[in-house]
Amino acid sequence: MNKIRVLLAKIGQDSHDQGIKVVAAGLRDAGMEVIYTGLWQKTAAVVKAAMEEDVDVIGISSLSYEHLLVPRLLNELRGKGSNIAVIVGGVIPPDEAQVIKDAGVAEVFPPGSSIDSIVKYVRKIVTEQKPSKDLEAATS
Repeated sequence: MNKIRVLLAKIGQDSHDQGIKVVAAGLRDAGMEVIYTGLWQKTAAVVKAAMEEDVDVIGISSLSYEHLLVPRLLNELRGKGSNIAVIVGGVIPPDEAQVIKDAGVAEVFPPGSSIDSIVKYVRKIVTEQKPSKDLEAATS
């Protein structure tokens, strides 16, 4: 099986990047390939990078309300015909976490979430997606 590929991004003006760097290191330590796009990304740039890199999961870190841009990112992904799973971590009020989950975010990881729980979730969601990705490739 190929390595799980995860794109991590900070969208909008959020410049708090310590948490995403910890998550990136944890995912790498768990054997995943991690692409970190850096600070101040636009949603379209994240979608483009995710598709070019053929990632399995996009992780967005939000510590200052940039999670409110995630529905736009999801719409852009779907507009490109992509079903890449999107997870979000950071300081997200519970009612807003539900809004972004309703928009299509696979999971929200609040402060204090363990790296182990994130790794397990990413592995689970990729395992659930792989059969459909493999089927699409075989029928194309």
